[in-house]
Amino acid sequence: MFLRSRSTRARALTATAALAAAALTLSACGGGGGGGGSTGGGDGSITIFNGATGTITENFNPFSTTALQPTLGVIFEPLSYYNLAADVEPEPLLATDFSWNDDGTELTITTRDDVSWSDGEPFTAEDVAFTFNLIQQTPALNTGGIAATAEATDDHTAVLTFPETSFMQEPQVLGNQAIVPEHIWKDVADPTTEVNHDPVGTGAFTVESISAQSYVLAANPDYWGGEPKLQQVRYVSLDNADAASASLVAGDVDWMSAFLPGLEDIITGNDDLSYVNTPALTTVMVSCANADLGCSGPQTDPAVRQAIYHALNRDQLNNLAGGGFAATASPTMLLPERDQKWIADSDQVEIPQSADTDTAAQILDDAGWVAGSDGIRSKDGQRLSLTIQTVTGWSDYISLNDAMTQQLAEVGIELKPTQVSWNEWSAAQTNGNFQLSLDSIGLGASSNPYFTYNKFYASDNTVPVGESASAGNASRFSDPTVDAALETARSTSDEAVQQEAYAEIQSVITEQFPYIPIYINSMLTEFNTSRATGWPTADDTYAMPASWKSWDNGQVLKTITPVG
Repeated sequence: MFLRSRSTRARALTATAALAAAALTLSACGGGGGGGGSTGGGDGSITIFNGATGTITENFNPFSTTALQPTLGVIFEPLSYYNLAADVEPEPLLATDFSWNDDGTELTITTRDDVSWSDGEPFTAEDVAFTFNLIQQTPALNTGGIAATAEATDDHTAVLTFPETSFMQEPQVLGNQAIVPEHIWKDVADPTTEVNHDPVGTGAFTVESISAQSYVLAANPDYWGGEPKLQQVRYVSLDNADAASASLVAGDVDWMSAFLPGLEDIITGNDDLSYVNTPALTTVMVSCANADLGCSGPQTDPAVRQAIYHALNRDQLNNLAGGGFAATASPTMLLPERDQKWIADSDQVEIPQSADTDTAAQILDDAGWVAGSDGIRSKDGQRLSLTIQTVTGWSDYISLNDAMTQQLAEVGIELKPTQVSWNEWSAAQTNGNFQLSLDSIGLGASSNPYFTYNKFYASDNTVPVGESASAGNASRFSDPTVDAALETARSTSDEAVQQEAYAEIQSVITEQFPYIPIYINSMLTEFNTSRATGWPTADDTYAMPASWKSWDNGQVLKTITPVG
């Protein structure tokens, strides 16, 4: 199946993620070429499958949550590129420099002076100021929560003013907002519904054609970074997962991201195929944890959540459900390799991979959960029975549930899996009508832990059961120590102070476990190297390589080189 993500940019990838979620686990076998259509060798073109199934609907509006995926990063660009696959500094794009005033209320941006829009008009700081003022004046466009007004003080300087200390809005402003041309968008009647046919951007590619099954982008010969060596990119929609798998094996698709059973055998048997695994999202059991906000069930007891954490045999779960490709998670919910400098306790860098049933049982004993005649515990007349929801067709998560049901039974916890449609799953989790829910979380606006901790743990980002926790904290978790630490972190740009704040947060969440980590999902991306080289590798993750990942696609497509 394809990677699921609740994107930090208010689900800017909603269309692609929803399509991805609908796909089943890809089969290594399958009939036919999948309709992708080979681009041929040596012609400077490639074909991409980014998870799209069914009819393609034209939408190149960079403000829209349902825009076609390459709109962001390939056609339109942000001020800087944030590589979430590595712990590196942002790469300047449309901005060459920026600085904050001392109290974090004013951000001064210096724009690049050698950029033209794809229609030939010059790009200036006026376009930057216009973009952020349009967002401020049109609340429906402000999916990133940017609270700023802007002014261009000259052709190459834009100043954003915030009503309060806003250091933590830096990645959203610089790396997660496409800049649009004022000379076009000032005349758009309704920017919330604009389809943006024939989009004018600063990116390395422009739209050449679009149909119900595919669309083609062409290299921008006047791109400020130099004309891409790749001349043409074709994005295709395929009928189903089997068609996608078959298209890769047949050579009709050059770039896709999916879990393929038997991947090593497929690669070994085809010299033109390669892959990279860049785990980034942590698979978790989301618990409706807060009884004060209306959650009900045994999972509201922190002891139950702690026992679940210790009772899981994650090695077995990875082998059964992750294909052996999943990476080890951290109880801090950060990525052990990328984020180690932010993890305060060296013992919490990684989760133990084997089950500690003795510790789990002792925790439940101490909390008053007593085993019954059938081995399942109870307390005060309440049976330790928990329902966990996942999406129909998410076969790896279904396998996880099957294995965890057996593992948790060993310590007296009854796990009852249910399968529901994606819409039902999402609505239940967002509205709090669940006990446990399998999901994957991560990939904030930057690698700073603030964006994980604020979204998923802040009291401000949750609501009582029955209301929509669309801001992210579906667990309904609330803790004054965490909230105070988040306030400290957002009020400073001093990493040492932030580290102390995150240590306080970690001390709470590694005891409370409102989100119980299992492992870091594999993020498998497959390439055909017969038509292009220079793809990201495990040794050179210059971009997140997933074919569905906006912003990063732009970096990859202007880096790879055609063969021949």
